[in-house]
Amino acid sequence: MTDTPARLLGLLSLLQTPREWPGSELAGRLGVSPRTIRRDIDRLRDLGYPVEASRGVAGGYRLVAGAAMPPLVLDDDEAVAIAVGLRTAAGQTVAGIEEASVRALAKLEQVLPARLRRRVGTIGTATVAVPAGGPAVDPAQLTVFAGAITNHETVRFRYRANDGTETRRRAEPLRLVATGRRWYLIAYDLDRDDWRIFRVDRVEDAQATGGRATPRRPPATDLAAYVVERLYDLAPTYRAVALVAGSAAEIGPRLGAAAGELTDVDGGRCRWRSSGDTLDWLAFRLLGLGCAFTVEEPPELVAHLKALADRAAAAASGTRG
Repeated sequence: MTDTPARLLGLLSLLQTPREWPGSELAGRLGVSPRTIRRDIDRLRDLGYPVEASRGVAGGYRLVAGAAMPPLVLDDDEAVAIAVGLRTAAGQTVAGIEEASVRALAKLEQVLPARLRRRVGTIGTATVAVPAGGPAVDPAQLTVFAGAITNHETVRFRYRANDGTETRRRAEPLRLVATGRRWYLIAYDLDRDDWRIFRVDRVEDAQATGGRATPRRPPATDLAAYVVERLYDLAPTYRAVALVAGSAAEIGPRLGAAAGELTDVDGGRCRWRSSGDTLDWLAFRLLGLGCAFTVEEPPELVAHLKALADRAAAAASGTRG
């Protein structure tokens, strides 16, 4: 490869792969001598690329982090993947990420070859993203927590509970968990001497203290599943009991897998017992049976069904509710 600019770009592309490259292997890949590789490495350093060299049999060259981010060399699939990822990030729940994603995407698409712009456009046209819809998270808070997790540091922050109460917390962060709509922090609360899950959108003034976090056994092996379980445990649960017109054998198949508990009573009726985290879900299950029923408890479900009936009646009569 005699074209120096093209050779430098080829060398840079290889070095951006996270591994150490022996000079002889780089020379073989690019079809030049090891001496030419050494000169090209010096040229890249002059351009601001921090190329580190290590000696010995297992030594070689690798690109390391520097004071500024140098231009990246991407292959076609990598460029398309980043462009699609930036478009997706524009709809996420990290405050300010939308604008930053759009700016980065504009810079990338400006230099994309026409064939790659068409690929990105095709994917964008064929894809519809459902907005996350969750509360926005300050990316600065995420950065503080991510850095403290990596460096095994303690953090302090102000936290606003569901009822609006604010408290100061000292914690050892373990992991950030994104559920799509919200971001959560799993951390060991030092003042309460127990594991806690914090909603990051309710965090303010997060700071790393510099103090070392104590190595602790995580509260679960699968931390994502742990967060989901805890959230379900904390959610309000309504236990419903309803008298349904039909036998348990008739009603069971209509309820499907989540049938709850069905017990036959007199007159060809059965009693349904179930629980749910929302009144809407319980009402949907009952209304979908297609038969008469009477709710015995809870009173909140009775009131919810009445409100649904009022809205349905207003809609049927053309009255605005």
